[in-house]
Amino acid sequence: MKQALREAQVASEMGEVPVGAIIVAQNQVIGRGHNLTEKLHDVTAHAEIQAITAAANHLGAKYLKDCTLYVTLEPCPMCAGALYWSQIGKVVYGAADKKRGAIQCVPSLFHPSTQLVSGVCEDECSEIITAFFKEKR
Repeated sequence: MKQALREAQVASEMGEVPVGAIIVAQNQVIGRGHNLTEKLHDVTAHAEIQAITAAANHLGAKYLKDCTLYVTLEPCPMCAGALYWSQIGKVVYGAADKKRGAIQCVPSLFHPSTQLVSGVCEDECSEIITAFFKEKR
């Protein structure tokens, strides 16, 4: 999760909503990403999507069954759908997103075989988001 937090910090420094993600397979980071929606003018350029694309390219395959995603914020429904189709083995997230999080809204969006773990480094993950929006307002 510390590496995902570093990705979130990169996003924050770019003026992006500070969400970071990494994907790990066999104890090796095979994908990483942070929000790029402002830079790319693309509402789909979330950290999870960036990490999924990088991991799939690394593996040369679309399924991430034996992989774990670490992300600083609970995935939104769009990202949960992408994670569903990737059949990722495990999703570990830090801060809950009570307004837009997929687990809060539509928990069935995750693949039935995907293990979900919440609250890892929750305080740090929440703080980076809170600080970002406090500075913006």
